[in-house]
Amino acid sequence: MIVMKFGGTSVEDGKAIDRVAQIVSARLDQKPVVVVSAMSRITDSLVAMSRLAASGSLTEALRLLRQVRQRHLVVLGSLVKPKAEGSVREDLQALFEALQQVLRGVAALGELSPRTTDSILSFGELLSSRMVTAAFRERGLDAVLVDSRQTIVTDNAHTRAVPQFHPTNQRLRSSLEPLLDAGRVAVMGGFIAATADGVTTTLGRGGSDFSAAIVGAALRARRIEIWTDVEGMMTTDPRLCPDAQRIDVIGFDEASELAYFGAKVLHPATLIPAVEKNIPVYILNSRNLESKGTCIRARAPRSKTVLRAIAAKRGAKVINVSLPRMLVAHGFLHALFEAFDRHACPADLVSTSEVSASVTVEGARDLSGLVQDLKRLGNVEVEDKKAIVCLVGENLRGCIGVAASVFSVLAKNGVNVHMISQGASEINISFVVEEEDVPKAVKQLHAHFFSQEAVVRRESSRKRSSSVGALGAGGSKSFTAAAN
Repeated sequence: MIVMKFGGTSVEDGKAIDRVAQIVSARLDQKPVVVVSAMSRITDSLVAMSRLAASGSLTEALRLLRQVRQRHLVVLGSLVKPKAEGSVREDLQALFEALQQVLRGVAALGELSPRTTDSILSFGELLSSRMVTAAFRERGLDAVLVDSRQTIVTDNAHTRAVPQFHPTNQRLRSSLEPLLDAGRVAVMGGFIAATADGVTTTLGRGGSDFSAAIVGAALRARRIEIWTDVEGMMTTDPRLCPDAQRIDVIGFDEASELAYFGAKVLHPATLIPAVEKNIPVYILNSRNLESKGTCIRARAPRSKTVLRAIAAKRGAKVINVSLPRMLVAHGFLHALFEAFDRHACPADLVSTSEVSASVTVEGARDLSGLVQDLKRLGNVEVEDKKAIVCLVGENLRGCIGVAASVFSVLAKNGVNVHMISQGASEINISFVVEEEDVPKAVKQLHAHFFSQEAVVRRESSRKRSSSVGALGAGGSKSFTAAAN
């Protein structure tokens, strides 16, 4: 069997959902399970209406709700004939009524808890999965709706819930395997789940990818397909660099690094269940079926260039903490990371010396409490409007001259580097620059490492290495013979 996940842009309107039905129809012999996101921009609208309600602007929240309702009903009408539309419309209307009641409750309390946020955000996938199921049936597919909240079990960390894999795997197998054996197409909403007690949770923004991987791992899928509106993973963001190239095959570890540091094609956690089960993940374009996309697998063939790809993550802040030189540094790092832990603030990059440390965090976070805590350790400075540029490639630590080339290119183009990190990972070099320098930095680095000249340099280097190795072996034999 296979898992097919369709993102928001792949189910954004009637025409898109019709394409999805055609794509799934062509794979019926492979026993597909279909996971769908909310329609594009719907989750953003749900976030907006929940905040409006919490701030006391219930009228505006309900106005936005009416717009969302109308959009869904119009799309439904374009997908399903009037005879079959009635029952589905009733289901959607019941969901909208429930959502309206939740919003009224938020407005009455003037409070928006993480648990209520999950409840509101779940409606996007609840709506889209019902419409997609109805569209499939209208087109002759034996589709059945499976509620993800009944099959994916998580903890109660609302808005970023963690799956409990043992009960989840049991529920998924008992629910889905009989359907697949009967030749039916299971349709599930991604992103949503529930606690063991049945309280709705979400896996975090972009979590529909994660849902697909959870399902694929539980059912031992042959592959997982992530259908989106791009050609696959690219050597960099094409909006920053028009010369970006599609990557045919990439390794799990490389793709994970790129996803975490700014590549938007995948949710960073998506690959974890797939890696553990060695299930290949394909990134495909639902608008261009001729495209081969990108295959993500445990091991990828050697790249023609030193780097596999470049990613950039904007919206970062750098926290610099330093001790006076005369103070003893023992325990400094322990106390530093304890402070980050107390404030539940994850760090992206860390660079340290004996009595100082620089740490990057997401710029949207409120750091006031953390900064006050850190001031007990020493001097604290926060730098805003920074970005992380991540270079990913095979065995970068073993490639002589890569770092020199990177920073030479940046220096020639007037890009100042604030922080550098290359730790235990052999595939990643990351550094921090000003946000405004990201387009220039990425474009120039891409031109240096991915041009045809770069490919020629790489091949020449390999040939020289092979020649030197062969010469060394031959020279050794000759010397031995002469000695004898």
